[in-house]
Amino acid sequence: MSDVDTREPSIAEKSGVDTDTATVAGSFVPTASPPAPQDLEHVPDGGKEAWTVVVGASLALFASAGMVNTYGAFQDYYEATLLPSSSSSSISLIGSLQIFFLYFIGTLTGRVFDAYGTKYLIITGTVITVFSLMMVSLCQKDQAYQVFLSHGVLFGFGIALLFNPAVAVLGHWFRKRRALAIGLTTGGSASGGVVLPILLEKLIPVVGFGWAVRIVAFILLACLIVSCLTIRTRLPLSGHLSFRTAIDLGGFRDPRYTLATIGAFLLFYGFFIPYFYIQIYANFRGVPPNIAKYLLAIMNATNIPSRILPGYIADKTGPLKVFVPAAAVCSVLLLGLWLPSRNSASIIAFAALYGLFSGAFVSLLPSYIASISPREKLGARLGSVYMVVAVASLVGTPTGGALLKETDEAHFRNLIIFCGVLSVAGTVVMGMAGLVGSDFLRRWWPWGGHAEAKAKLEEA
Repeated sequence: MSDVDTREPSIAEKSGVDTDTATVAGSFVPTASPPAPQDLEHVPDGGKEAWTVVVGASLALFASAGMVNTYGAFQDYYEATLLPSSSSSSISLIGSLQIFFLYFIGTLTGRVFDAYGTKYLIITGTVITVFSLMMVSLCQKDQAYQVFLSHGVLFGFGIALLFNPAVAVLGHWFRKRRALAIGLTTGGSASGGVVLPILLEKLIPVVGFGWAVRIVAFILLACLIVSCLTIRTRLPLSGHLSFRTAIDLGGFRDPRYTLATIGAFLLFYGFFIPYFYIQIYANFRGVPPNIAKYLLAIMNATNIPSRILPGYIADKTGPLKVFVPAAAVCSVLLLGLWLPSRNSASIIAFAALYGLFSGAFVSLLPSYIASISPREKLGARLGSVYMVVAVASLVGTPTGGALLKETDEAHFRNLIIFCGVLSVAGTVVMGMAGLVGSDFLRRWWPWGGHAEAKAKLEEA
């Protein structure tokens, strides 16, 4: 019998480091003297310790990705008050930098997590994140470089150290209930996007922008202290740090992987544009301020179930069977609802529905990559995809800002059509990935299951 059937499971397989965990953590590197196999095979899948880790991870995402989801409120304030001399494109670049660092640095922090766990990453991320917000609170009017460095670069680096380890550690504690654990944890980021924009909108008129940001920073500090105390690893760590396998370009020989990467680039190029510009659009359309300031919170609130339910369904049906329909619905919403929207009701409906369906992008892309990648190369393959997503996220919203040179009908129409066309193109390409990965084509084409098995048998 060939090694296709008889190979010994790797340490990662025995330890329960599942595909969702590898999404962030990368490949698991065993220690020189791992515990006995029977100890690694046991995964708690619940219990006080495991759910305590979920609580800490949720708070870490509340403070990191939750603040990223809040940037639309900052964008509105920066354009109107703090940085009135700066263009919409340059201001949106600050928020894009946060997302860029979240994905780009995340590829590298996965290797640090493999070697040393969460101990140094969470503490260092906490210090940098809180310090950066304190620096934001001191930024002076029309000093764009101060906001760029503090809110874009420093804050982006800090949240990258928090986000990825907080999700990766869940694989140490959950296997069968991983969809629920990861869904609850990533729901923390959407919850932050609900609470924090409202908090800022209420505080700024009362205490001013500086103290509003400081109060938010203290709240995040409290959340992150809990994360530092509760997030801990369970499985053995390598103690060896190497970035040589952080990415793997070999995956591009697989058409499914190549198409998924192209589709991800197109989708994430325009993904954050509604989050950054919905409040500005509402103000342009004359939506009452007491409604407009809550649109971002509404979008993030409906985002919570879309982080949890799609992953649970995808575990049973396959990621693309959920991802592609969700992306198609988002395309329809952009071109069929946002584009013709002229009043409060239609704009609120778009915000709620786009938030509801777009959350699937974040959770299901890594799930699909995991489903078509070898376990031993999964972390590096995801690293390559996230490098591409990082670039798309970096240039996407500034491109939208460049299209919105003037806040008028024509420029908003161009912005929305641009976003919608990207979504349609990304949906089509992801659908092509599903077609290429269909059972019929996989059976006979070089990347198919029979070809892979034949190649392994020949190697044996």
